[in-house]
Amino acid sequence: MAVLTAPHRKSPVPAPSRGGRVRGPRRTPPLVLAFVLVPLLAEAVWVFWPAVQGFYLALTSWDGVSAPRFVGLGNFREMASDDVFRGALGHTVLWLVLFGGLSALLGLAAALLLQQERRGVGFYRAALFLPVVFSLVATALVWQAVYQPDGVLNQLLEAVGLGSLRHAWLADQDTALYAVIVPALWRQIGYVMVLYLAGLKGIDPALHEAAKVDGASTWQRFRHVTLPQLRSVNAVVVSVIIIDSLRSFDVVWSLTRGGPYHSSELLSTYMYSTAFQSLRLGYGSALAVVIFLLAFGVIASYLVRAFREAD
Repeated sequence: MAVLTAPHRKSPVPAPSRGGRVRGPRRTPPLVLAFVLVPLLAEAVWVFWPAVQGFYLALTSWDGVSAPRFVGLGNFREMASDDVFRGALGHTVLWLVLFGGLSALLGLAAALLLQQERRGVGFYRAALFLPVVFSLVATALVWQAVYQPDGVLNQLLEAVGLGSLRHAWLADQDTALYAVIVPALWRQIGYVMVLYLAGLKGIDPALHEAAKVDGASTWQRFRHVTLPQLRSVNAVVVSVIIIDSLRSFDVVWSLTRGGPYHSSELLSTYMYSTAFQSLRLGYGSALAVVIFLLAFGVIASYLVRAFREAD
């Protein structure tokens, strides 16, 4: 009886090069490996390892001098009864909504107004972007002079007949947080504007022309053509705004240091004062973990929803 066997498949032979030599697997040049591994090593030493240490310190009680004492989730349980923490958390959420929402809306509006190449547009773009170049501490000092009782803002209100609105803006618990948001917002709008300008430049003008020919209004073109094309830019803007909102520290600390009476306290300022003024580095590390989880949760939820809509 004849036995049928499957035909034997020959393993592919590497094609010979021009010189008649068989080419083997390509090796990564050592210089390329060095350019990849050296930054990765520096990132691991200066970023990832301190981050892991921070998560560990959040489970300890440490004053920065003696050895850390492991307390488990004691720091996080303490937050549940910490009135200052709850107030700082509420202020941080309010900061995220106002600072993030207004900077996105105003930055997009500025980009839409200044996207056309017209005479003088470059000056206005530079003027809006100029605050980004300034240090946040320098920005805070300028606005501190503006908010003084005899500062520019109160003098301007007096000049236009609104002297009854004169106020100690940074010394009042009802206005301190909102007064601090303004200089941070003044600095952020130009940065968001540049991001949206880059996105608007990437939209094919033929799409707007086709929509205009079909009779679409300006609002319809913005809603159905511009916004969908800016989806990837929106993801970047939202991520940047959330990160900047949760790590906002310089301008708040320079203007109010979280006061008066913790009325402008954010998680970032409370973390700093707890860790480096009260020398409770374990509790400060736990606050840093909360900030990280809050940022990660908001960004991750937004990106998941954006990817689902894209699919």
